[in-house]
Amino acid sequence: MRRLFAVLRTKGRAWDGAKPMRQQPQWPEHGVFMDQLAADGVVVLGGPLEGSDDFLLAISAADEGEVNRTLARDPWSKSGTLEIKRIQPWTILLKSG
Repeated sequence: MRRLFAVLRTKGRAWDGAKPMRQQPQWPEHGVFMDQLAADGVVVLGGPLEGSDDFLLAISAADEGEVNRTLARDPWSKSGTLEIKRIQPWTILLKSG
């Protein structure tokens, strides 16, 4: 059974603080990877948290292991540009629409 996980990722050791997000190495490859996860319904929503080094994702997966395995394939995970800070199961109680 699939469920929703809140995933907090943060800038890793390979993040170049002198460059904006879209100028980080492997930006195109990371973007293609994340766009495919969204198209497949794995990433429900995601993006940077303003004013921090963190990125929040809502991910549909069977368990935490699947979340880890999925994000391990991200070019930015492989290079250390982003790291997983926290994975938390998320029970949705309120939903619009």
